[in-house]
Amino acid sequence: MSIKTERLSTSSEVGVVKKKKSTLDRYENLAGWLFVAPMLIGVTVLVLLPIVATFILSMADWKFIQNIDQLQWVGFGNFKELMTDSVFLKSLLNNGIFLFTVPICMGISLVLAVVIDKSVYMKSYFKVAFFMPYISSVVAIAVVWQVLFHPSAGPINQTLMALGIADPPKWIADPSFALISVMLIQIWISVGFNLIIYIAGLQAIPKELYEAAEMDGANAWDKFRKITFPMVSPTSFFLLITGIIASFKVFDLIAVLTKGGPMHSTSVLVWHLYDTAFVNLDIGYSSAMAMILFIIVFLITIIQWIGQKKWVNY
Repeated sequence: MSIKTERLSTSSEVGVVKKKKSTLDRYENLAGWLFVAPMLIGVTVLVLLPIVATFILSMADWKFIQNIDQLQWVGFGNFKELMTDSVFLKSLLNNGIFLFTVPICMGISLVLAVVIDKSVYMKSYFKVAFFMPYISSVVAIAVVWQVLFHPSAGPINQTLMALGIADPPKWIADPSFALISVMLIQIWISVGFNLIIYIAGLQAIPKELYEAAEMDGANAWDKFRKITFPMVSPTSFFLLITGIIASFKVFDLIAVLTKGGPMHSTSVLVWHLYDTAFVNLDIGYSSAMAMILFIIVFLITIIQWIGQKKWVNY
């Protein structure tokens, strides 16, 4: 009888412990959900629901000033119309050209990072100096460059004319140079951020690798090609993805400097989307643009993730 009684008491104690543990787990799960609830609600309301709404509206013909009952379903009609829209195709081409700012900016930033990290005094000063444009107001930067690029009274053209160039470019007023001008400003803004990230990556490279290379007789180019560039490949991969996504979202420079002109030479997808949605109030058509922009960025990111296995060294 004593053995049975002891077994019963032991099993009851185990049951009580399990019950307490399950109750504690429920409270911990509830506390966890309460902590993440603000983030989940914010992501759902501000990200997921707008994505779903954009997908639905891309299949419809609806103006922003119309009642919702006037919405007409057109299926893939908006997408078919986009394929023959000359302004949209021009904006898409401009975005493709604008992508070249990413590798150019990365190359300049990597060279500057190597020089500043190894061969320059007052490193902190140069870090701050190059980083200042990135943290400055883009609107203020655009206004300053608008003055610099003035066709006749701007300091840049005044300098070029003083050097003997009688007919310097009109820059943002010239359809042939407007997009190049905006790209130059974007590179100037982004170099500082890339520079700081690259310097952090360079400082994480073990010094023993360079010492071993010097013992083997490697010159500066060999050390850069065989050690520096492969070791910062994860940093380059990060900057490549973020840079490409940022290039597809460029808007503020265009809005202040050119408003997509002259002759749509600086019109990019986001600006054309904004103009269609909030100036022409064509929500369905602009939603179709947004879906194409989403698909393009998603595909580029997937391709990069697949391709990074061949050139990124972790």
